[in-house]
Amino acid sequence: MTIAWKLVMDAADPHRQAAFWAEALGYVVEDNSALIRRLLDQGAIDGSALTPDRTAFRTLQAVRHPDDPADPVSGVGLGRRILFQGVPEPKTVKNRLHVDLHVGPERRDAEVDRLKGLGATVLWTVEEPGDHHVTMADPEGNEFDVQ
Repeated sequence: MTIAWKLVMDAADPHRQAAFWAEALGYVVEDNSALIRRLLDQGAIDGSALTPDRTAFRTLQAVRHPDDPADPVSGVGLGRRILFQGVPEPKTVKNRLHVDLHVGPERRDAEVDRLKGLGATVLWTVEEPGDHHVTMADPEGNEFDVQ
């Protein structure tokens, strides 16, 4: 049996995080505007749950792999996706889960530079026998590795 899943990450600014990770991974930001219009029309939600332009949820934004399908009615991805969920408290400790980006040794430095241009920061570089990676932080301080 295969189980559908998504990774959910807490965020201070879910839209900024979604934009960063969409660029970092080559994913697309989900468009839920059709779902939002339907929910507004049904009276299931009001404008307080939405961004000022009423095209996205204020505290939720997801990204998905561009090759994976999305539900044609809701715009919700049906495959590999990450949902960024707005929370009031800041990140305070090291991640218990992190993403490894496998780009290969020949692309590592260029990828680190690209990610820095998107708003990531380098935390440290590990160079040990059999392991060379750069640990970085996304714009909200979540750690990830570039290998």
